[in-house]
Amino acid sequence: MTTESAGSVERIGPPVRGGERETLRAFLDYHRATLAMKCEGLTDEELRRRSAPPSTLTLLGLVRHMAEVERTWFRRVIDAEDVPLVWSDEGDYQVAYDARTASREEAFAAWRTEVAHARRIEAAAPSLDVTAHAARWGEDVSLRLVMHHVTLEYARHNGHADFLREAIDGTVGA
Repeated sequence: MTTESAGSVERIGPPVRGGERETLRAFLDYHRATLAMKCEGLTDEELRRRSAPPSTLTLLGLVRHMAEVERTWFRRVIDAEDVPLVWSDEGDYQVAYDARTASREEAFAAWRTEVAHARRIEAAAPSLDVTAHAARWGEDVSLRLVMHHVTLEYARHNGHADFLREAIDGTVGA
C-alpha cells in the first residue's frame, strides 16, 4: 500500500494482499481521492472550464455527477432511501453536469456528504452479498456489484478529468 499527497488530498493505494471487501473499499477510495486531486488548486472558474466544444464537460460537472452516482447507488439502491437526486427532483441525471453557476464549495460539499453516506452504508452492510432492487436496471443487485460499478464509474471519469486538468494548466499524471 502506498500513500501519495497533493495539497490537502491524500490518496492511499489499495492493499496488495487484502481481502475482497477491504480491496474493493480501498480501490473506491483511491478513485475518489484521484478525482479530488484532479481538482486541487483550481479556481471555481477553472473548475467550470469546458472541455472541447461541443462538449459541456467540466471538472466541477464531474464532481457533481459523482455525487449523484454515490447517492443513487448507495442511498437510493442499497439503503432504499426515498430521496431525490441532489440537483434534479425530476430524476434527470444530466442536470448535474451543468456546472455553469456551480461553485467548488457547493459541489464538493454535496460530494463529500454522499461519500460519507456511502461509506456508512457499506460499512453497516453485513456482507457484499447484500442485495437491493435497482429500478433503472429492473433487477436486484449486490453490494459487491455496486462497489465495482461505482469504482468503474470513477475510473472512467477520472480519465476525463486527466484531459480536463491538462487543458486547464498542463498538470498531468495521477
